[in-house]
Order: sequence, then C-alpha cells, then structure tokens
Amino acid sequence: MLIGGEWIPILAISIVPISVIGWPLARAYARRVEQEGARAHIPGEVTARLERMEQAIDSIAVEVERISEGQRFTTKLLSERTAPPSGAGSIPPGS
Repeated sequence: MLIGGEWIPILAISIVPISVIGWPLARAYARRVEQEGARAHIPGEVTARLERMEQAIDSIAVEVERISEGQRFTTKLLSERTAPPSGAGSIPPGS
C-alpha cells in the first residue's frame, strides 16, 4: 500500500499538534495510574492490628534477649565450676 504524494505534507503537519496534545495527556494519565497504586487505602482495623502485632513482636524480642542472657550466664557458671583450679592438680617440681 503506497501513500499518495498529497498525504505526506498532511501527515507531517498533523504530527505536531497530535504530539503537542497527546504527550501531556499521556503523562497525566500515567501519573494518575501511578498515584492510584501508591495510595492504597489500608482499613483502620488492619492498621490497629498491625500496631498490636508490632508491640507483641517487640515484647517477644525482649523476652528472647532475657532468655539468651540467662543462658549465657548459666553457661559461664557451669564452665567455671567444671574447670579445674589453676595449680590444684599439679605436682610441684622437685618432690
């Protein structure tokens, strides 16, 4: 399909207004689509539940830290108790 010679100047001249009008419209539409995805509304119930979960997770983290600190302390006590005192089992030289 060949384009006739009279269509070339018509298309060349019409490309400018189409681009000038179409480009801002396309950008505005793209921004609108992006903003709708960014402002997804979270219900108040879900927000309150997430806050309670966050507080519960924080308290669990504190308790786990306490447990691990107690375990370190117990391990330290057991290692000191089972270690032989320095010089207790050795025979002095010259005996």
